[in-house]
Amino acid sequence: MTLIKSISGIRGTIGGPVGQGLTPLDVVKYAAAYGTWVTNQPAVSRTVVIGRDARISGALVSRLVAATLQGLGLDVVDLGLSTTPTVEMAVVAKQAAGGIILTASHNPKQWNALKLLNAHGEFISEADGQQVLVLAESEAFDFAPVNKLGQYTTDDEFLAEHIAAVVALPLVDVAAIRARNFRVVVDAVNSSGGFAVPQLLAALGVTTVEKLHCDPTGDFAHNPEPLPEHLRDIAKVLEKGSFDIGIVVDPDVDRLALVSENGEMFGEEYTLVAVADYVLQANGGGNTVSNLSSTRALRDVTERHGGHYAAAAVGEVNVVTKMKETQAVIGGEGNGGIIYPELHYGRDALVGIALFLTHLAKSGLTASRLRASYPGYFISKNKIELTPEINTDAVLTQMEKRYAKQPVNTIDGVKIEFDKEWVHLRKSNTEPIIRIYAESDSNATANHLAQKIIADIKEIIAQ
Repeated sequence: MTLIKSISGIRGTIGGPVGQGLTPLDVVKYAAAYGTWVTNQPAVSRTVVIGRDARISGALVSRLVAATLQGLGLDVVDLGLSTTPTVEMAVVAKQAAGGIILTASHNPKQWNALKLLNAHGEFISEADGQQVLVLAESEAFDFAPVNKLGQYTTDDEFLAEHIAAVVALPLVDVAAIRARNFRVVVDAVNSSGGFAVPQLLAALGVTTVEKLHCDPTGDFAHNPEPLPEHLRDIAKVLEKGSFDIGIVVDPDVDRLALVSENGEMFGEEYTLVAVADYVLQANGGGNTVSNLSSTRALRDVTERHGGHYAAAAVGEVNVVTKMKETQAVIGGEGNGGIIYPELHYGRDALVGIALFLTHLAKSGLTASRLRASYPGYFISKNKIELTPEINTDAVLTQMEKRYAKQPVNTIDGVKIEFDKEWVHLRKSNTEPIIRIYAESDSNATANHLAQKIIADIKEIIAQ
């Protein structure tokens, strides 16, 4: 059993001993810590919005969270089965003090999590997250007397408001999408995207939709992380040649992967690249942001449109902070996370779908030809396991010194830039591992670069 306590939320496997898995007592403890943090904020509102994905434990965890928040005197608005971006937008729309999304995102069905939002509908900061963890450990909770318990209401209509806001965006062209008469396959891994994505497609004028794994039972039909090796079912459907595009979302609908009409992966890294290309073209330029582990194709596309690209530390809250600093018009992460500030500052597969389909419709191209129009890069993803006694930070410092003649970025681990290649080394916060991502315009070169870095690390450790 696993329980991971981080500044962005609490994630764990369901069951097991208290403190070792995400048990009911752990759910209550951390919901109480977050609710206490909310009551300590200067905000006028006493409302917290909650929502969940379709995983099997979702209803149980949701009831525990709602009751705990009510016990603290907070009013709860429960969106029920929903998406992460929908909850984020609802926090702002309802002028709430914060929100909790009950989802373990791309993790398998035995996992669940409490993802914590501030009053802006954005993930709480590192400092705020640390306060929540301190409150949880001290159990400094002061529950409300019986006549001051919070109220509980439900709202199963807000997804429609979310979709309406997406469709109303100036850069979403429903007429162009309708005119292309797209034939679409949707794989929603039996979670919330199973109803959210078809509703969006209907609003966009898409009439031919093949639903694959769209029954929101939480019994995931395959590994829920939208990686190529997990998407064989939808690839086989598209290989038959009867559809124009495949749309894949993770359980909480904040990550978007696309499959071309021939069954080939569009590339999770290239979801953001394609959407950014359209947004930059429509805006006449602008700035973009992604995290350090994302493809440099976004930089290439941004500079082609006369804009400036900036890299942020890994993590949505870091990307959002950098986007605000640089006034970026589009940003996100290479895992298929699109952040479009015109709508809200959060990864949102629904707005990604709408902007991508508009781009595809206006380009007149097939998905495979559109993908071929972008720079071709390959990312090699590796890791090296260390023994617990090894000082991981010291190893990274030695790597920084070893490559001091190259441009090096140390805002999040060590990223070393070469001519057309880069390698990013990050330590895991939960296990003795260094993750090593390398990118090049050749798959063989990316793999070779990664293996060279791994050899360097082993040499440092052996000293």
